[in-house]
Amino acid sequence: MIRLMIASVALLLGLTGAGAAQTLPSPPIPMLKATVTVTSDIVTIGDLVENAGPVANVPIFRAPDLGTTGAVATERILDAIRPHQLIGIDTHGLAEVVVTRASRPITVREISGRIAHALAGQYGFGNARDILINFDGDVRTLQVEPNAAGELRVLALSYDPRSTRFDVTFDMPDSMALQRQPARYTGTAIETVDAIAVDRPIERGEVLQASDLTVVRRPKAEGSVVLTDGKAAVGLAARHALRPDQPLAATDLMKPEIVARNDTVTIVYQVPGITLTLRGQAKDAGALGDTISVVNTESKRVMQAVVTGPSRVMVGPITTQLVDNSPRELSE
Repeated sequence: MIRLMIASVALLLGLTGAGAAQTLPSPPIPMLKATVTVTSDIVTIGDLVENAGPVANVPIFRAPDLGTTGAVATERILDAIRPHQLIGIDTHGLAEVVVTRASRPITVREISGRIAHALAGQYGFGNARDILINFDGDVRTLQVEPNAAGELRVLALSYDPRSTRFDVTFDMPDSMALQRQPARYTGTAIETVDAIAVDRPIERGEVLQASDLTVVRRPKAEGSVVLTDGKAAVGLAARHALRPDQPLAATDLMKPEIVARNDTVTIVYQVPGITLTLRGQAKDAGALGDTISVVNTESKRVMQAVVTGPSRVMVGPITTQLVDNSPRELSE
């Protein structure tokens, strides 16, 4: 009887143990990641391997520079992990893992604006938006830690108004990268004004429309030469071919020509009570109100006439008398 009870208990314990073994979860398989983004200057096993367990926080590589991406060969990763007893890693057949270092980018435009802001109100400068910054050499986007807050802080600033050159050094209180190595920039800073330019090639004589014009920034010293009001250019014609983004001066424009050289024109002679019209030919091109030379096609005489409209000019009695009394060669 006792033996039967012992056998029953043993059988029961055996069945219970087997049931418990079947319900225990299998440990998750460590798996290699295809792409990784890290925020620290080191790469840990857990950054590269999912389900790394107790060794997840073990550092094994240096991270790429802020804002850059690099690739690490799978074999190299496995070699670095092997001493830490993490085995059975599923590599998914990956040849490499792509690692990106997260960052907060500070663009060249932001850097330029910070320099202009630092110069504004000093050295005779006015508003920061009117200061044009030109850097020495190629300036790239500045990368700082993603959690670095605030703006660039000026550590040192110098400016020479005669040469227009600046030298500025920045850091950022929350950026260890800029604390270790502040960012220095040199170049020129010039105060500018809005200037009017065309945004497409314009042929000589072409009349400007508002849609043809754009605004460019030019040194303030040129403000007395270039046009700064687009309304003053609308309706005028190009005195010569105009190039896009080239600031316009008053001498680049003229009133539109409404009579072309060699055009057939109607010559109007008018005195109180008498109006005569003659056919003539323009020897010059002219805009409204211009005085040009015209030839009377019947008498072949040359006279000075005022352009009063398209293909229409007017002469007065004094002009006609002077022409009639002029030497013969002027009439040919």
